[in-house]
Amino acid sequence: MAFSVRNLLISERVDASCKKILEENGIKVVQRESMTKGELLAEIKDYDGLIIRSGTKVTADVIDAAKNLKIIGRAGTGVDNVDVEASTRNGIIVMNTPNGNTISAAEMTCAMIMCLARQIPQGVASMRGGNWERKKFMGMELFGKTLGIVGLGRIGKEVATRMQSFGMKTIGYDPIIPAEVAATFGVEFLALEHLWPQCDFITVHTPLTPSTRGLLNDETFAKCKKGVKVINCARGGIIDEEALLQAIESGQCGGAGLDVFEEEPPKNVPLVKHPNVVSCPHLGASTHEAQGRCGKDIATQIVDMVKGRSLVGVINAQALSHAMAPETKPWIQLGEALGSVAKACAGQENGEIKAQVTTLGTSLKNAGNCIATAVVVGLLKGDLENHVNLINAPLFAKEAGLIITVKHSDSTPGSPTNMCALEISTSGVSHKLMGSVQAGIPVLLELDGATFGQVVPLKGNLLIYKAVQNPQMLPSVIGVLASAGIQIESYNVSAALDGEQWSIMSIASLLVDLNPLKPYAKMVMQLAI
Repeated sequence: MAFSVRNLLISERVDASCKKILEENGIKVVQRESMTKGELLAEIKDYDGLIIRSGTKVTADVIDAAKNLKIIGRAGTGVDNVDVEASTRNGIIVMNTPNGNTISAAEMTCAMIMCLARQIPQGVASMRGGNWERKKFMGMELFGKTLGIVGLGRIGKEVATRMQSFGMKTIGYDPIIPAEVAATFGVEFLALEHLWPQCDFITVHTPLTPSTRGLLNDETFAKCKKGVKVINCARGGIIDEEALLQAIESGQCGGAGLDVFEEEPPKNVPLVKHPNVVSCPHLGASTHEAQGRCGKDIATQIVDMVKGRSLVGVINAQALSHAMAPETKPWIQLGEALGSVAKACAGQENGEIKAQVTTLGTSLKNAGNCIATAVVVGLLKGDLENHVNLINAPLFAKEAGLIITVKHSDSTPGSPTNMCALEISTSGVSHKLMGSVQAGIPVLLELDGATFGQVVPLKGNLLIYKAVQNPQMLPSVIGVLASAGIQIESYNVSAALDGEQWSIMSIASLLVDLNPLKPYAKMVMQLAI
């Protein structure tokens, strides 16, 4: 799957290195900051790529207007300002820079923790007001206190290791990171219901999703230790702002450090102005170092993608990442080719399609799901109004009622080391294909139990037919092709099975009409791969 990005729009201020790297690699760049939504809707149709930060809202209507868009690059981590589902449906890559602002965001969190412990901003404000109020701003030591970290990814991990140097006990939860991994960087893993009551401080480092929206709310604050202090330098909305304000006013929460808000700029003025709240205007990634890294990283990632070198930071296309890797790329191509052949075999059969992908060989142990996605591309290509690719294939498969399962076996005695089998069934008819990769080329080994003496390269224009074993069959087919002025490039025939054989011809161009071949064959089909 190739991506051509010739024209790219940068809609916000990013480091100058971003534009420089893109232009040095032949990509025309237009940078327009502070665009209105109307301006973005009018202009986005002209671009193959879009680079944003957190200020540009890439909604479904923007994506629908972006007829040529292939990639949305977020110079930063969170992509909650992008409609990822609409992007996926339209086959658009959504990419972020997972490492660019990690250190800056972690340091901002640590600064918030220290400000809450020692009331530093309040002390500064008092001094600027001409006051000397030593007794008013009594703080607390961090040594020996417990820090709860919700979200133990890159930023959560960096926060943990830094605050451990203050003598804090770090406990945490993450739905993906296992307990044994958390233990390697000094975090005791706890379920949330056991974490809340133990914390003196709680910091959140999760994306904003339906499951994390309002994660800290009236119910969870009630479970916390009285006077707990909370920090959100991740995404506005993870902490319910109304619940937080009530908890602060009641004393259940001892203070909050907020760098992000449900609405930005925030409209919850009483919360922002509360004396126990330290608030900043979303400064987590606002360091020269982070902006330099994010700008450089997103440009480099896009260039690497266009040149087919690698795919880093992709949010919505795991299979595409495998398609870029040299060792798995031909297997992804094999999956799509097998899907295309299987679709041709199934013909116009209606009804629910079930497909099973079986990978054989130890090196394919983790490739099954990605190959299955490629199979879906082959099965659905040409059937949908939207162009199906490795990005949107899983979504379209679900909507089409295509049920696909994946199995793996480490080895098959007497067979090539690595193979892939595809079995599809629809309306009571089933077909099974066996393929492999030889010298980097996808090949067909077997069709419906009939083995080919020579492997069949799955590329170009293929004419496939099944007929009773008969020495007169081949001359008849050659005659039909000759009459149509079509040259045969190669010919493969399977072993006979129940007196019938499969034949596959590579031909210079596809036939306009298959009807002249139907008197000679039980099944006949053609396709271009």
